[in-house]
Amino acid sequence: MKMAGKERESGRCGKVPCEGSFKPITGSGERGSAVEPPRRGTAGAAPEGRSRGNSLRAFGSLAGTWFSKRRVLPCLLPLILFFCWHLATFSGLAPEYLLPSPRTVWETVCAYMGAVSEGYADAYAGRFWGDLSASLGRVGSGYLLAVIPGVALGLASGRSPALASLLSPIINGVRAVPGISWLPLALLWLGIGFRATVFLIALAGFFPAYLNAAAGAASVPPVLTRAGRMLGFGRRAIFFRVVIPSAMPQVRTGLRVALGMSFSYLVLGELTGVPDGLGAMIMDARLAGRVDLLVSGIILIALVGWLCDVLLMRALSAVSVSLRRQ
Repeated sequence: MKMAGKERESGRCGKVPCEGSFKPITGSGERGSAVEPPRRGTAGAAPEGRSRGNSLRAFGSLAGTWFSKRRVLPCLLPLILFFCWHLATFSGLAPEYLLPSPRTVWETVCAYMGAVSEGYADAYAGRFWGDLSASLGRVGSGYLLAVIPGVALGLASGRSPALASLLSPIINGVRAVPGISWLPLALLWLGIGFRATVFLIALAGFFPAYLNAAAGAASVPPVLTRAGRMLGFGRRAIFFRVVIPSAMPQVRTGLRVALGMSFSYLVLGELTGVPDGLGAMIMDARLAGRVDLLVSGIILIALVGWLCDVLLMRALSAVSVSLRRQ
């Protein structure tokens, strides 16, 4: 019995030290405390390392936010092109009569927009706003004449194989004809001026709007239309509440491409001798040998086209949000 009691006591306190079995440690190195004192120099190392790691992660997340939100990347390529342009003109690789310097072009743009002092002699000074309004009027008219029937027919063709088969030969045949081939016929039919330019713009913007809308409507999953019928939607409700929201990404792409084509054909139409417009200014600059004005017109058309694309994307985003809420 005494042996069993000793074994139970030893089993209770065998390998695991029992409470009160430790002796206090002394400075001579005897056993005592189970916790070693921290080594010198290691107490502040871990917090310092963690703070550095947190700083690096914060910097990386900040840089990723800038790049993910596309605030730096859109400006990168224009800055590189501007640097190469400045380097080519400053070093003399490109002579002034072929490629004017950025400073010369900037002064020409300021004069063309009217931001010059009194007494500045330039025949094109202050003409920008009148040319811009004329060009935007032609682009807006031709663009609307292109995208309204183009998107409507495209959506209808995407949902109707019979209509797509009917329109396919004409659409594919006419869109293969280069735009400049229509210019003599447009001048013969409509004369030089507003109507011929609007006709060319409408002809150029119709095909991308039609093709992308047709592809978007044809790619709507059938399960969505079946779900709409199960909810009691009629044909009209399915078209406006299922087909159009599903096809909206490709419709948006077609509208953006049509806008770019509209500006391209705007310059083509205004090169025929119209009295005002950004394309007319480029034609006048070519005839007068004003390379600085020619480059200025190209840059201004690019900026105006980019701004119109931004406004179009915001408008289409608002339309998409309203369609989802219905």
